[in-house]
Amino acid sequence: MRLSSVFIAAVILLSTALLGCSQPPMKPVLGAEVATESGRVTGVASDQHVIHWYDIPFAQPPVGALRWRAPQPYRNPSAEIMPRESALCVQESGAISSTEGNALVGSEDCLYLDIVAPKAFREGALPVMVWIHGGGNTSGTKDTYDFSVLAHDQQVVVVTINYRLGPLGWLTHPGIQGEAEGLDRSSNFGQLDIIAALQWTQRNIQAFGGNPDNVTIFGESAGGHNVYAMLVSPLTEGLFHRAIAQSPYTTSVTPREAFNQNREFPELDRGSWELVQAIGLDPEAASGEALRSIDPYRLLEVYYDLEKDHLSPLSTADGIVIPKAGMAQALADPQYAKSVPVLSGSNRDEVTLWMGLNRYFVKGDPVLFGLLPPRMSIKDEQTYRYWVDLRSRAWKSLGVDQAMFNLGEAGYQGLYTYRFDWDEQTESWFISFPNLLGAAHGAEIAFIMGGPMFGPVGDYMYPDTASAAEMTQIMMQAWGTFAREGQPGAVAGKSWPPFSANAPHTMILDGIEGSRVAMDSPTLGQLLREIEAPSSLSADERCLLVWEMVTNIASPSYNEYGRWNSGECAEFDVRGTKDAIEAALIDQYGSTSLP
Repeated sequence: MRLSSVFIAAVILLSTALLGCSQPPMKPVLGAEVATESGRVTGVASDQHVIHWYDIPFAQPPVGALRWRAPQPYRNPSAEIMPRESALCVQESGAISSTEGNALVGSEDCLYLDIVAPKAFREGALPVMVWIHGGGNTSGTKDTYDFSVLAHDQQVVVVTINYRLGPLGWLTHPGIQGEAEGLDRSSNFGQLDIIAALQWTQRNIQAFGGNPDNVTIFGESAGGHNVYAMLVSPLTEGLFHRAIAQSPYTTSVTPREAFNQNREFPELDRGSWELVQAIGLDPEAASGEALRSIDPYRLLEVYYDLEKDHLSPLSTADGIVIPKAGMAQALADPQYAKSVPVLSGSNRDEVTLWMGLNRYFVKGDPVLFGLLPPRMSIKDEQTYRYWVDLRSRAWKSLGVDQAMFNLGEAGYQGLYTYRFDWDEQTESWFISFPNLLGAAHGAEIAFIMGGPMFGPVGDYMYPDTASAAEMTQIMMQAWGTFAREGQPGAVAGKSWPPFSANAPHTMILDGIEGSRVAMDSPTLGQLLREIEAPSSLSADERCLLVWEMVTNIASPSYNEYGRWNSGECAEFDVRGTKDAIEAALIDQYGSTSLP
């Protein structure tokens, strides 16, 4: 079942255009010109609280001969840096990049970062927070996020960065690595970009009022995944001092899987062998020169035309950026430990962001004979809630709890976990945001930023209410305190104890009244045993749910799927059943998603 972004549909439902964070007019600030190794950049502001510096290059454009190579330093101190019309890396247009339509957008020349700092940035060394955006490592941009309120409220300097995406950011092929040396032999060029941005920050952030000895990396979804990558990478020692992973995952593949010659691994799609063959080159013998001559949009068109069921090779255990043991195992290995405090967590209703528009779960009642968008509601409340609960708890089990157990094995101290439960969004006549989405994937970001995202839809997800203001202060205070002190402090007067194998404390973040400490960290195996009990699910749905739980968030465990409940699903055709469900929905409704 291919699922659309709920935010896109919500925008259509409200007949509005999806926009990025809206910005009042910016004006240059006297005395806010800063000299960097990349050039001189003038700060701009729209109020009296913070200053922004936009589109600072932190590496040379990875174009031509530099495609699929480690980022090269960019030094041009005499240049005058000007804001760019667009700094998007090449990707599909959509909600995460705040662009409309179905076309490809962006440029390979995209390695830029933004900085926002309190107005009095020259007065002292402030904590630095480096934001790594999400988007599955195939989409997203720094430009979607505005941390002005966080910078002012918590007196921190926030850096937001871009990095290469999709097959331009992650590729394993003999024509690339076989002709390379040193860091160029890596498969993880997007994560090398993140490392380059952190190195740039170390060398330049003092000029913006930041303390290079107190840097916190934080990111959500793929950004949280990349936070974990920074924790395990042998290349990041000393580049950061705290880490926050929001809704992270630990999936990684081997170089052999990333190449996937002759589709050796049939459940893995879009391997480089398959991609290069689809482009029309020899999938095994294509040279680096031939691959680098491909138009980037052509490359992405072919990439997205290839079927994708559940796993495509991105983060790769190349032995350079990510240890050969893989991300999850490397988190538990003391030789890669950074000995920094780590905060990690997930949202109570993670998967509603994908399930909330799927016609399998949701229906749309016509309004004014179809002249207006449909009114959306859940078909079977019990099944929907059951599926959301199990999948979302599995996300926390694998992406948060297991990762933190592993970090504890590696000797980390100062580990903290959370679950974001707030769900008091504004109701719409077309869609019940609290009921359909709740504490969805990414919902917490607005409360850390201190403002709505995604244009008018954000006003529903992040309403102007006392409850939202209360939640914002809780989130900002916890993230800011963690950046300053390496621990998140108390929440609504309740102590936030550290997480350990013997005491797996989780702070439930749900306003002043609802926030509390819980100790509920079931393993994936325990969650799978819950599905063995009678429920509203059909036999097919049971197997589909088990499949989703064992093949997402961490590296897939196909053996566990085959063994589940004495082999109940061992002969079940997952891909064929998904295709049949999709075909039936298209036949009945004309599409698999609303509206």
